[in-house]
Amino acid sequence: MDSADAEQFPLGRHPGWPARLGPLLTERGAVSLRPPRLRDASAWSRIRLRDRNYLQRWEPTAVGSWQERNAVMAWPAQWSALRGMARRGVALPFTLTVDGEFAGQLTVGNIVRGALRSAWIGYWVTEALAGGGVATAAVALAVDHCFGPVGLHRLEATVRPENEPSVRVLEKSGFRREGLFRRYLDVAGAWRDHYVYAVTAEEIPDGAVAALVRSGRARRP
Repeated sequence: MDSADAEQFPLGRHPGWPARLGPLLTERGAVSLRPPRLRDASAWSRIRLRDRNYLQRWEPTAVGSWQERNAVMAWPAQWSALRGMARRGVALPFTLTVDGEFAGQLTVGNIVRGALRSAWIGYWVTEALAGGGVATAAVALAVDHCFGPVGLHRLEATVRPENEPSVRVLEKSGFRREGLFRRYLDVAGAWRDHYVYAVTAEEIPDGAVAALVRSGRARRP
């Protein structure tokens, strides 16, 4: 965000934030997005520790053990960092809920305004809800919010070619593949190739949620 943006949007008051998005109805339940809360700690840690084998293969390598990084006591620092980025206008961090229960996270990060007006999007959902349209609904809600109240023009996401479920999530949400980043991220102890997907506001003029509803993959309340 440049100096002009900083003057236009004071600390903690940025377009489209804070926000509560949804619900959008899927076969697994009502999907919503809301800002993360400090009291999410127990649910976040319980799911992250339980679903370690499912999540760890797709997430960037980090310092410390999985147990340490995902313990209840690790959440306050993460929550504070996410809240700080949101207040500075460089990220939109969301807790993903299904029927009101913690079910994952979605983050719109590296928000750049000015002439670019772009960001990236990343997400994860609990293993028990994978494949039921939950992630697709969450991404669609976030895309429409970014191209609406937030005022962005382009979103991109990176995904390993082997992660076919996540590829399908992006494609169902209107993203198109732009290329391949060779040895892009250190994931599970090795440098992994990633596809780069992107979508611009002009490509989904009626919105990602409307397209999802027309396809029968989700319903409005």
